[in-house]
Amino acid sequence: MTSESAAQGPASDSRDRPLRIVAIGGGTGLSTLLLGLKPFAYPRSAPRVDITAVVTVTDDGGSSGRLRRDFKVLPPGDIRNCMVALSEDEALLSQLFQYRFSRGRGLKGHSFGNLFLTALTNVTGDFPQAVKVSAEVLAIAGRIYPSTAANVALEALLEDGQKVLGETRISRSRSRIRTVSLSRKCGPLKETLEAIAAADLITLGPGSLFTSLAPNLLVEGIPQAIAASPAVKACIVNLMWQPGETIGFTAADHVAAIEEHAHLKLLDYVILNTRPISEAMLRRYARQKAHPVENDLDRLRDMGVKVVGGHLLQEGARVRHDPAALASLALELAAEGRRRRDSVPSPRHRTASETT
Repeated sequence: MTSESAAQGPASDSRDRPLRIVAIGGGTGLSTLLLGLKPFAYPRSAPRVDITAVVTVTDDGGSSGRLRRDFKVLPPGDIRNCMVALSEDEALLSQLFQYRFSRGRGLKGHSFGNLFLTALTNVTGDFPQAVKVSAEVLAIAGRIYPSTAANVALEALLEDGQKVLGETRISRSRSRIRTVSLSRKCGPLKETLEAIAAADLITLGPGSLFTSLAPNLLVEGIPQAIAASPAVKACIVNLMWQPGETIGFTAADHVAAIEEHAHLKLLDYVILNTRPISEAMLRRYARQKAHPVENDLDRLRDMGVKVVGGHLLQEGARVRHDPAALASLALELAAEGRRRRDSVPSPRHRTASETT
C-alpha cells in the first residue's frame, strides 16, 4: 500500500482521528464484520475506529415479517443483529435482545429485540429514531442506520422471465435471479449520505448478494454517494454459494452483480478467502448443492478491481468468515483510504498498489 505523504495542517491531525468505516449490508454477514471491528471502537475516549452500519430493510420473513405486516413497521431483525454485534455489554442486554419466545399465543417466534424496536417505533413514531434510542440503551460502539425509512418490498426478475415479489419468496426461487428492484422509489437518510462522504473505507458484504447487499444499492442516492466518496470501496465476497441466490457464482460474478445494480463502477478492492475448507465441510455443503465461491482472479483484474486475499475462514458448525481476520484487513484498507483522503482531494484518485 502507498506510503503516507507529508501532511500539513488538518491532514496531520487526521492521524489522531479514528478511521471511519461504513459497512453496508444485512443479515448475519454484516454483523460478523461489525463484531470484528467492535474492539477497535474502544476505549470511547480514544477509539481507533468509528463505525457506521447501513442495513437493508426488505426482510419479510419470520418475526420481522410478522411485525411488518401487523404493525406496518420496517423489519427490525437485521438491525437487531447489528446492534447486538456492536453492543458493549455482550452478556445480559445482548442475550435479552436476542431472546426468542418459544411459546405463547402471538409471541412464539418473536425475539425480544424485534418487539422492543417495534414498540419504540410506535412510541417515537419513527423507525430510525427507534433504532437510535435502542442503540443508546445497548451502548453500541457506532451508529446504525436503515438504508431507507420507506416501507419497501423487494422484487426479483428471474432468468425464466418470472417476477417474484418479497424477499422470502425470492430466496426460495428455483430459477436463477437476473436482477432485483424495489417496489417503489425511495431515498436514504441524510445521516447515511454524510457518513459515506466522510468515510475512509466503505464495505459491501459479506451477505446474501441479492437480498442483503443489492437492496441497499437500489435506494436512490446511495450508489452515487459511494462513487463520489474518496473512501476506499471494497466488496467482501461470500465463502460459499447460496442456494436460491448464487448457485454457480464466482467472485467476479458477485462484483458484476453489485455494479450492475448500482449502475456505476463502485469497487476498488475485492476481499477473498484463501484458506482451504475441510473435505468434511465441503461434503456437508455439497449435499445442499453449495460449493465454495471460485476466486477467478484474472477476470477480477480485467474488471479493474484489486484483490486482497487472506485466511478469512472460521470453520465451526458452519462455514463463516472470521470476524477478527476481516477486521484486520478492513483496518488496512481504511488506513489506505485515510492516506488517499489526506494526500489527494480528488474522489477519483486510485492507488496503484495491489495486495494479493
